[in-house]
Amino acid sequence: METVLTDEVQGMVETELRKGTSKSRIAHLLSVPYDEAVDVIEEVRDRIRPDLGDEIQFTFRGHPMVGVIEKLLNNSAVVHIYWSLSDVILQDICEDKTIVNFKDILKFVKVHDGKIYPITDLPGNN
Repeated sequence: METVLTDEVQGMVETELRKGTSKSRIAHLLSVPYDEAVDVIEEVRDRIRPDLGDEIQFTFRGHPMVGVIEKLLNNSAVVHIYWSLSDVILQDICEDKTIVNFKDILKFVKVHDGKIYPITDLPGNN
């Protein structure tokens, strides 16, 4: 039996991955065999993994920020901060670039003429 990747399943798997839950525990939560859970986990990771050049809205120390991904790391990215669209309070402690954990990404956005347009709300970030 193949697990259907509904919004609910994707949200649950993403939330558990962000918590650091093991693959075997996720398999148990989905009530599926381990191999099937691994396939689901990989599909969810592929769907939520950002790409170079993606513009994102994220939090840094609880403050809203916006920037563009310049380099991808394992579970994080180097992001160039758009200060005109971010909380300038942090400008004293941040450089123009910062490391953002994938779990801190709130939305993929498009920035045009100084305005933020949401592309996708990420599941599990309520």
